[in-house]
Amino acid sequence: MNAAQRGDVDTDAAYHRIHFASALRRPELLEDLIGRLRRAFTAEGIVAATAIEQRLYDQTWNADDYDLLARLPQLPIPALLIHGDADFIPLELAHHIAAAIPSARLDVQRDCGHFAYLDQPGRTHCAIAEFLAWTSEGERATHEDRRGALSE
Repeated sequence: MNAAQRGDVDTDAAYHRIHFASALRRPELLEDLIGRLRRAFTAEGIVAATAIEQRLYDQTWNADDYDLLARLPQLPIPALLIHGDADFIPLELAHHIAAAIPSARLDVQRDCGHFAYLDQPGRTHCAIAEFLAWTSEGERATHEDRRGALSE
């Protein structure tokens, strides 16, 4: 049994410090993030989260037939992808994901890592607000089209 499976709080914090270090464009945010996580850490919570994480890996990355891109065209709702220009996930992959979703928008944030809501909270808020306004306009148009078709 490893430290995470035992719920070792210090080991879990060290893991997250390493894991999230490359995800933030602004390194000063790392200790704040770890501190917020640690306030909620309990041995029981870590054990439960580790089990959930393992099940998710088994159902996705570890499965031989897992292919997210092939399923994305079936997504029936609009999607907003927010991607940092310093994200450890390549921008090219974000473009592939956005292209695969029928009603997707891709917002690339500059000076931003993987956690846009931490690195660029103001810009992220604006991107979400613009996206919601865009989807609301689309829903109104769709409802108006339906009403017009029903009245004909």
